[in-house]
Amino acid sequence: MTNLAILISGRGSNMEAILKSIKKNKMPVKPVIVISNKPDAKGVKIAQKLGVKTEVIESMGVKGASWDYDRKIISVLEKNWVTPKNGLVCLAGFMRIMSPEFIRHFKGRIMNIHPAILPSFPGLHSQKQAIDYGVMYSGCTVHFADEGIDSGPIILQAVVKVKNDDTEETLSRRILAKEHKIYPEAVRLFALGKIKIVGRKAIIS
Repeated sequence: MTNLAILISGRGSNMEAILKSIKKNKMPVKPVIVISNKPDAKGVKIAQKLGVKTEVIESMGVKGASWDYDRKIISVLEKNWVTPKNGLVCLAGFMRIMSPEFIRHFKGRIMNIHPAILPSFPGLHSQKQAIDYGVMYSGCTVHFADEGIDSGPIILQAVVKVKNDDTEETLSRRILAKEHKIYPEAVRLFALGKIKIVGRKAIIS
């Protein structure tokens, strides 16, 4: 059984998709804690309604990657039995950069979702970057987090066609629908032991 922690900053729509998929598909995953860095994040109440414990670790005033802040997260994770041996940490709209120390502590056990076909358009406003660049296709990527920005081994990707009249908002909505499908699937594959990291690749058996 994989003990799951999800980190959020806002509504947590990917968090909700993961939690509902775990229940519906009876995955060997136990959602044990949802952590928000913002007390007013709507996702906190959604998680509670879905029966998952929540905790807020405020990050106001903490700039950039901070090991001091991340140690507080690790403390909460360990109290809830999310460890480097049995745990999985999913970043679901968590608007903070994790410190190198945190990444190393949970190496190979931190997933992130990004609204672009990596390695294209990493960082913020990826949908706007795609439209401004004039690409015909965009999409989303689930990847393992490493010490770079959206640069870890790629697990799953989904493609979305970019329409001529797309705005950042319309493209974002279509990409988000794909995110809600591939993120839960990546969690399922991980829990079943079907993902192996070999160099830069995440190989699915």
